[in-house]
Amino acid sequence: MSPRPRKVTDDQLFAATHAVMNRVGPGELTLAAIAREAGVTAAVLVHRFGSKRALLLALAESFAEGSGELVAGLAKQHASPLAALGAYADCMAGLAPSPAAFARSLSYLQIDLTDPDFRTHLVRQARATRAGLARLVDAAVGAGELTPDVEPKRLARTIEAVLGGSLLSWAFYQEGRASRWVRRDLEAVLAPYVVKGRRSKK
Repeated sequence: MSPRPRKVTDDQLFAATHAVMNRVGPGELTLAAIAREAGVTAAVLVHRFGSKRALLLALAESFAEGSGELVAGLAKQHASPLAALGAYADCMAGLAPSPAAFARSLSYLQIDLTDPDFRTHLVRQARATRAGLARLVDAAVGAGELTPDVEPKRLARTIEAVLGGSLLSWAFYQEGRASRWVRRDLEAVLAPYVVKGRRSKK
């Protein structure tokens, strides 16, 4: 008798859901497609979450809970806080490997903005991310990479706004890779505060 297969975790199902979302828009996203990606049956997803909407809400909650950990993880991976900020910009650019992929991301964002339940998780994610960026800015000041007159919370809000707008403008112009486009805009925002001779590593 063959051993009973190991139970698929929620994180594995979330990863499968995210992978399918990267390929198709909301109208094409089905439990069957997610199940195929995860190597399970659609019945498993229904039993675990109840519906596609409930699965997507659980995924949104997971993103919200992990957003602060993302920025903290980048801080641990880079000795330079400025380099960690650059790495975060790269993560943002990862939403736009192509104009079509970014358009799909925007279609899911529309749901997050218009559905109150999804928006609750979106706001939690945004606030945690902004707080993480503020800590990176504060660390950059402490490391002598940014001038001491910087207000971390204020600059973090500006970085947040610029990176989001940068992705959208890249989609307009589609000149080069999104990662380079977003990095250049981040550098422009930080330039007035960067201590002479200190730059974030590419």
